[in-house]
Amino acid sequence: MTPTTFILNGNPTALDGADPTESLLRWLRRARLTGTKEGCADGDCGACTVALLEPDGHGAGAYRAINSCLLPMGLLPGREVLTVEALADGDALHPVQAALVECAGSQCGYCTPGFVMSLFAGYHGGELGDHTTEGNLCRCTGYRPIRAATEALAANPGAADGFSRRAAAPRDALSGATLAQFHSPVSVADALALKARHPDAVWIAGATDLGVDLSHWRPVASAFIALDRIAALQRLDIDADRVCIGAGVPLSRLEHTLGDVLPAFGQMLPWFAARQVRNRATLGGNLGSASPIGDLLPLLLAHEAVVHFVGPDGARDIAAADFFLDYRKTARADNELIVAVTIPRPRGTSASYKVAKRQTDDISIVAAAFVVACDDAGRVDTARLAYGGVAAIPKRATRAESLLAGAVLDDATVDRVASALDAEFAPLDDHRASAGYRRQLCGNLFRRFVAEHFA
Repeated sequence: MTPTTFILNGNPTALDGADPTESLLRWLRRARLTGTKEGCADGDCGACTVALLEPDGHGAGAYRAINSCLLPMGLLPGREVLTVEALADGDALHPVQAALVECAGSQCGYCTPGFVMSLFAGYHGGELGDHTTEGNLCRCTGYRPIRAATEALAANPGAADGFSRRAAAPRDALSGATLAQFHSPVSVADALALKARHPDAVWIAGATDLGVDLSHWRPVASAFIALDRIAALQRLDIDADRVCIGAGVPLSRLEHTLGDVLPAFGQMLPWFAARQVRNRATLGGNLGSASPIGDLLPLLLAHEAVVHFVGPDGARDIAAADFFLDYRKTARADNELIVAVTIPRPRGTSASYKVAKRQTDDISIVAAAFVVACDDAGRVDTARLAYGGVAAIPKRATRAESLLAGAVLDDATVDRVASALDAEFAPLDDHRASAGYRRQLCGNLFRRFVAEHFA
């Protein structure tokens, strides 16, 4: 397979002349593969879901559901994509399709191909439950028959077929590629060299953020350097004292790995976004975008994480508390690359909370992360309270933390700290929530944390 080819539904497909910034969704529909639907073009509805067959890190492959509206064509060279058109074998439906038919899981049918592809990835990955289709919206069928189809599939996993055999076959890591101004290196050194040659290029990883801009034809940059093929950015090291996460590790992998190691991360990741987004989004991307409502950023502050960079002048480290400077502005130089984040394993109790208008797949109104430890006398000797959505950057509530130092977590202390939290930040009013509601949430989430863990 040449660097300007990808495999589509089992067939090598040329990318010559393709616009690397066009979404896979738009490309598919121009190619008359119209089973893949366009709903929101933001990665919110799941109508555009397709499956990537990606290396699983163990020499085989795995099917991962992704939003094709967010995947630019520049990331496609060497990859393998399956759309809903590939599933049936003549008149014989795939078991996922058959289950939806038998359970009456489709009405208007517009969203159905997306549900099929999410269930397909779950079926062949051995993960079938409500979470499998949490990133797929249905407005007319209702979820009861879709859930019934999911339960039927989970109860009858089925025999090996061509799809499972293809996933199990030996699979090499993706090689480097270039499609017009879209570069996909395989090493950090190559990425930095490309940045030196193309200083106006931007880093792009999972494309779940920049992909929204590209999907809506907003100008982003003259060139792109993709980071999702660099093995060094996929490392995940866990020891007794800390966790080191490569900047390119997908959030879905962290979700499966960190739940018991860093409990607050395990609590936040299922609410981060849809499964399709978590299959592509990375910790480095969430950190690098520096959004004030980035769900994971308060966690990094509360856990006193350290961010590791590499640039033309070498490597350097910076505390997460010093990383955020102003709205969407960070301490990272433009020619530097985030390569990893080290998170000390917390002493004491940690937890995280997210309040949003929808339970899953929505942007935070307020996100909070807490780490609190008490000495043998029951007095607080460690307190880190971090919030997102209440300022131009994610921030620690340092005044409230100072009130906790040496205090016993009784009702009077909790009331005093909650009142301090109400005055700690000056959030904006916007269409998601008022400033007063956000301030009240800050105190109430701390009350909830204490009630759940220290009552």
